[in-house]
This record gives sequence, C-alpha cells and structure tokens, in this order.
Amino acid sequence: MAAASAVQNGEAAELPFPVESEAEIQQERIADYLETGQPNCALCHAQQQRPAINYTTDTECLRCHNADYSQRFLEIDERYKVSAEDRVYKVALAKAAPLSPPVSVEHKAPEDMVLVPAGEFTMGTDDWWPKSGPAHKKYLPDYYIDLYEVTNAKYKRFVQATGHRLPDDWVKSNNDIPEGMEDYPVVFVSWQDASDYCEWAGKRLPTEYEWEKAARGTDGRVFPWGDEFDKSKGNTPQYGLGKAMKVGSFENGRSPYGLYDMAGNAFEWTASWYKAYPGNTHKDLNEGETYRVVKGGSWYDCTYYRCGISAPTYNRIFFHPMTKNFSFGFRCVQDVNREDRD
Repeated sequence: MAAASAVQNGEAAELPFPVESEAEIQQERIADYLETGQPNCALCHAQQQRPAINYTTDTECLRCHNADYSQRFLEIDERYKVSAEDRVYKVALAKAAPLSPPVSVEHKAPEDMVLVPAGEFTMGTDDWWPKSGPAHKKYLPDYYIDLYEVTNAKYKRFVQATGHRLPDDWVKSNNDIPEGMEDYPVVFVSWQDASDYCEWAGKRLPTEYEWEKAARGTDGRVFPWGDEFDKSKGNTPQYGLGKAMKVGSFENGRSPYGLYDMAGNAFEWTASWYKAYPGNTHKDLNEGETYRVVKGGSWYDCTYYRCGISAPTYNRIFFHPMTKNFSFGFRCVQDVNREDRD
C-alpha cells in the first residue's frame, strides 16, 4: 500500500492515509468473491465500475450476461468440471472432419514469431453465442505472429526504453516485476498499453481475424489442439490452478502453427472494434467503435457471471479499451508485406 500525496501550492504534500494500488484493490475483490460467492463486476470491468447490486436485473449487464443465451453454454461448461482426472471431454459441437496436421513452413521469421501463410480459413461459428456467428470464410495475406504472450520481462524492456507507465501489479511490487514473474504474461495493461508496446517493437496488435486463424488453422477446429476439450492442454479454469502460469507451459496445447497459450492463461487484446460479422442479424447495441475484441480465454473462471466457457477459438468478448485487470494480456503480429494487409 503506497503513501498518498496531493499537490498543494505546486508542491506534493503527504496525505494522512495510505492509498491502495489497483492491483491491491483487485486482490481484495477476488478474495471477497471467493469468500462470499457474490458477483463483483469490477473484477473484470475495473474501469467501468457499474453500481449494479444484481447484474441479472441490470439492463446494461443483460446485453451480455443474458440467461437465455447463457444456460446451454453453462451446461456444457459443467462437463469440464467433472473431477475425473484422466478423462477427455468432447464438446457437443465438435466436428467430425479430420484435423489438418500442424503447418511447417520454411521461412525466416523474426525471433519468437512464426509465419501464418496466406490463405482462406473459417472465421466464427453457427453454434455459439450470436456475436460469434455466422461462420464465414476469410482470406488473409501472410503475417507473422508471436509464439508467446508478451511477458513481463519483455514489457520491462519497453518500459525502460520509453518511460511508459507501469502495469498496476508492478506498482505494488516496488515499481518492478513481481518476484519470479518475469516469464509470466504481462497483465493489468489497457488496450493502448498493448498497442504502444507492439508499435515500439516494430509490430502491431493482431486483428481478431488474424488471431483466430493463428489459433484454429484452416480446418475450423474448436480448440487450438483439436475438437476435443482436454483440461491438460491449457491453463483454463478447468485446469484448476486458479492463477497465471509461465508462457509456453503446455507443449501439447499448441495451435496448428505452433503457438502457445491460445486457449487460457491470459485473455488477449486485439486491434478490432467489436462489430457484427458479415451476415449477422443479431442486433447488439454494444457494436461500433466503443469496445475492443478480446480473444483466447484465461485462467479465470467467469462462469458465475453466465459468461460460458471461453477456451473455444471462435469465442469473442468485448471490453472498453481502458480496462485493465489480472487476466488481460496480449501478443503482437508483424506484416510480411505491409501493402497487402486488409
């Protein structure tokens, strides 16, 4: 907890009470949620601070947390919470088509990046939340994408080079990376923080199309590793750890292009505004240029809030770009031919 100060007559004056960092406040919210089981919107919507006592009766909340849409996905989620240790659970909507093998391309990619070759893939699905459909074909040119989520160690080099503001959890840790967390995904970063890092690194945030193709390949798979859910292949809520892990911890959970942590560990910001897909007839007042799309799921279990499971490659959520919390990170992409990018 940091000492508080205020500006008086142009000079900083210490206040008679301490001020908690955002990371400390979030930890208190988590502890309260685990103890009481009562929802706290600020766990995920830290910058929006809605005052709803019961999110199930708040019309703003119900645009997303709607029981009519949620119940069937909560029922699917329960299958992943069965305590059997070695059983693999199959999602009801899994496809019967054979999966394509991992892509192997001889190409000189930048360090810790891989090439996603140009071509068409299936984006979205017809059997999920309305905002994730309809399934449609999309062509993308070549691009490179980070193998790993951006780590605290990499983000520190950016901060040191630019003087950029620190993630909130670093402030609590003497303005540095929390001990032993160098190789963990950087979190408590806003969309702008993520975008600024990528620009500094000579890259950019991926569009949601680029992110999804890198996660599911060209065979339309449900999860990065295939169509069957396996809790041992990613740091999802079903894995049961309840916190982030070092990036790249699941060798058996890599995507068709070899990417790590495309399901679980940290949600990932994308460059895309939250807008309807071509052919989507579901009206959503949140669409437009207010919210950014976040992909990939995380370790955090939000099913209490009727969110449904978040590990499927086509799952998409949206948040205000100022949002910063304990489960939002990112990775970057780089153009092969900048003039060809959509």
